[in-house]
Amino acid sequence: MNVTQKSPLPLANCVVVELGHSVAAPFAGQILADLGAEVIKVEKPAGDDARHWGPPFVDGASATFQSLNRSKRSLVLDLRDPRCFAQLNALIDERADVVLQNMRPGQVEQLALDAATLRSRKPSLVYCNLGAFGGAGPLADRPGYDPLMQAFSGIMSVVGEPGGNPVRVGPSIVDMGSGMWAALGIVSLLMRRQATGEGGLVDVSLFETAAAWMTMYAAQYLASGKLPGKNGSGQTGIVPYRAYRTADGDLVVAAGNNDLFRRLAAVLRHPEWAQDPRFADNPSRVENAAALYALLEPCFLEQTNAQWTELLDAAGVPCAPVQDVAGMLAHPQTQALGLVQPVAGSSIPMIGLPMRLDGERPVPRSCSPRLGEMNAAAAVNERTTTP
Repeated sequence: MNVTQKSPLPLANCVVVELGHSVAAPFAGQILADLGAEVIKVEKPAGDDARHWGPPFVDGASATFQSLNRSKRSLVLDLRDPRCFAQLNALIDERADVVLQNMRPGQVEQLALDAATLRSRKPSLVYCNLGAFGGAGPLADRPGYDPLMQAFSGIMSVVGEPGGNPVRVGPSIVDMGSGMWAALGIVSLLMRRQATGEGGLVDVSLFETAAAWMTMYAAQYLASGKLPGKNGSGQTGIVPYRAYRTADGDLVVAAGNNDLFRRLAAVLRHPEWAQDPRFADNPSRVENAAALYALLEPCFLEQTNAQWTELLDAAGVPCAPVQDVAGMLAHPQTQALGLVQPVAGSSIPMIGLPMRLDGERPVPRSCSPRLGEMNAAAAVNERTTTP
């Protein structure tokens, strides 16, 4: 059973062949699928490794896999088998608008499934390489994974508490960010193709994505010559701008300018702090951050998250409790946005595409595919049509 969308989806007539595994390319493919594309996920006989990344498992595969592969179809092909290889090439030549791949470096060239080979036969094809370190340089041939890129790009050098061990950002921001860039590049070339008839090549890599997340830190270093460090829940260059322990939890308060700091000081019943030369403006507060935070921290222990939120909201000071996943999913704001969506065929709902088109969030059309479901359908069709 598929779920229908009230308004046409923008990629409804687009066919994407996903030679993807793990997180990055599957996430890109899922974005395109949620936007209406027919995404055919080509899997090895054992399936995408992410099918086995559990527990927890749900509906026959890991919850992680289910969250990255909805609204697709699965086609199992052993690309070492000449018949399967020919079947894939025929699928691309006859039907594909897009090929999206994150196979290990050099593999598509070895298989003659690279952009140059496929686009020489089909110039209208949009081809996307989603690599590790990019297509040039001394590390171009090395594989890469999200935690390696968080380390190599410098992300881990600024995450965690000062003096603490390296900490990885929990969500796979490098993999998923690369998937977002891939989807953006693909849609951009599809738009160009409408005018020119020509496809093109998109190159995205985990390292470039990770480096891009460091944009502000890189600019700060280039401007000052000082290496940015770890700030816990805080932010380099803005004070006060971090989490505080309260009577029953943790609360992030973002008093990012002089007026907000003045309001915060009044809520904490210390309006004189706003007149203290050490805290008079943001550069002064950054310079004297340790002294200021030593004053703020005991104040927040006096009341609960809810009490502080009520007071800070009334004063117009931005704040938010540090929620766990259950709290986020159950929050009335999440519910009001319809962000958690039922998915046809799935035992659990999923977080939907974080955008609306003409006021409407794209509806997931189906759950993640069973391994080789297209093969099974083809076999049934062959049996019923053969005399």
